[in-house]
Amino acid sequence: MEMTQNYTPYQGFFKRLSAIDWFYALALSVGALFALSRFGMYMDGYEKGILLFAVPAFAWLGWHWKPVRWLLVVLTLISLFAIHLYAGSLEMANQKFFLKYLFSSQSAILWMSTLFFLSTLFYWGGLVARSDFGSSIGSTLCWAAVIMGFTGMLVRWYESYLIGADIGHIPVSNLYEVFILFSMITALFYLYYEQQYKTRQLGPFVLIVISAAVGFLLWYTVKRDAAEIQPLVPALQSWWMKIHVPANFIGYGTFSLAAMVGVAYLLKSKGYLQDRLPSLEVLDDVMYKAITVGFAFFTIATILGALWAAEAWGGYWSWDPKETWALIVWLNYAAWLHMRLMKGLRGQIAAWWALIGLLVTTFAFLGVNMFLSGLHSYGTL
Repeated sequence: MEMTQNYTPYQGFFKRLSAIDWFYALALSVGALFALSRFGMYMDGYEKGILLFAVPAFAWLGWHWKPVRWLLVVLTLISLFAIHLYAGSLEMANQKFFLKYLFSSQSAILWMSTLFFLSTLFYWGGLVARSDFGSSIGSTLCWAAVIMGFTGMLVRWYESYLIGADIGHIPVSNLYEVFILFSMITALFYLYYEQQYKTRQLGPFVLIVISAAVGFLLWYTVKRDAAEIQPLVPALQSWWMKIHVPANFIGYGTFSLAAMVGVAYLLKSKGYLQDRLPSLEVLDDVMYKAITVGFAFFTIATILGALWAAEAWGGYWSWDPKETWALIVWLNYAAWLHMRLMKGLRGQIAAWWALIGLLVTTFAFLGVNMFLSGLHSYGTL
């Protein structure tokens, strides 16, 4: 009887899963096997391991957040359609209608940028006019931007291999690519909290930081022709990049989200937009959960970065400017969480701290690349 009671929570979880839930997990498994059979020749053992680990990870995510399911289906269909149109030749990007105007990596990223800007406008229009319709359009456009952004990244990944097997790499290797990744992660986490808390009133604030990232992305593209796919520098030719960079940007994205929620908290606590924003309790809870998730992934990313550094440069830590500022970011949010859990930190101080944390994080992410040099100088502007 005791054993039955001990296993009841796990049994209860699996009993709640429907046939659709299991079919979704099966589809993920089939998709992973197809990817291995179709592209396995381009993967090393670590990449294959990452792909296989992604199956239970995305199954769990899809069980807990249903929109992930249709998002994966749509991305799979569009990406395979685009790959089919290429027919093994990069020249098709300028010859096939759907590639030229929609699904080539550059076209998809431009659509993503436009949709994010429009989403920001509609979110703000909905907030100012107290219009649920405007906010719902903003949410729909945000989802559309996420679809086009991830499509652009997936197709860019394939395009890199069309250039050459030795050129092909996951698109998280330079500022152009990671700004796209940052926008996607920030938007997805926001959309998750939008559904969980059943409010679209935080969209205007979170989309500001996403639009700022997109604005920089477009400037960087024009200024440096950054959309052109480049070979990896030797320091980045490692499987560590495939897990270190995404984990890092989950941290950056959620820290940014928390900061913009902090702005909403400060406005409401000062008497502005009182009847248009969620309660202070909801704002505080979103801010706390976002920082908690971000801190967990940023910690993982920092550990992975140290392991990567030991392999690439012979030491776990060298006080390189990028490493030093990553430590400052980590300490900042470690202190925030410590004060929250041990001292009950809440209110305007917590919100201001989250906002200042965004400035620290921005310098660690971008400022170091602009003003300092070191072992990470391959990421300079």
